[in-house]
Amino acid sequence: MKRLLIIGAGGHGQVLAEVAMACGYDRVDFLDDRNPCAVGTTDRAEALAGRYDGVIVSIGNNDLRRAFIQRLQAVHAPIATLVHPRAFVAPSASLGEGSVVLPGAVVNTRARVGKGCILSIGALVDHDARIDDFSHINAGAIVAAGKRAGGKIDPGGVVG
Repeated sequence: MKRLLIIGAGGHGQVLAEVAMACGYDRVDFLDDRNPCAVGTTDRAEALAGRYDGVIVSIGNNDLRRAFIQRLQAVHAPIATLVHPRAFVAPSASLGEGSVVLPGAVVNTRARVGKGCILSIGALVDHDARIDDFSHINAGAIVAAGKRAGGKIDPGGVVG
């Protein structure tokens, strides 16, 4: 059985749970400080991470996501990267650990996506583009060929 631990059980966490199932995970558990359905609170992340095949952080705030991923890296947790089967990532593109590519998103030829990034539904990262670590390219946003983006690009936003 392939198991994933998701840090954060909010809306984005629920999306990642469905993406994980589409990617072949059999069981998904959450750590969350406010959700009673979680298996524990976020202060248990380091202690529980090793019991899973992968751990991913589903916190939308880029700085908080960075902090959690760095905590997990410090204990050598198995940080997962998720790509929904209905997303496209070119064979020559690269994705950093802890990143997620949601349905309809495209990461084109030789594009580089950093660690801990969120590429929301329909986000487009064209060829040779660069996405900085811990960035969020929101729904329908476009990063044009050869451009660099970081931080949060709002829905429908264009870098290029």
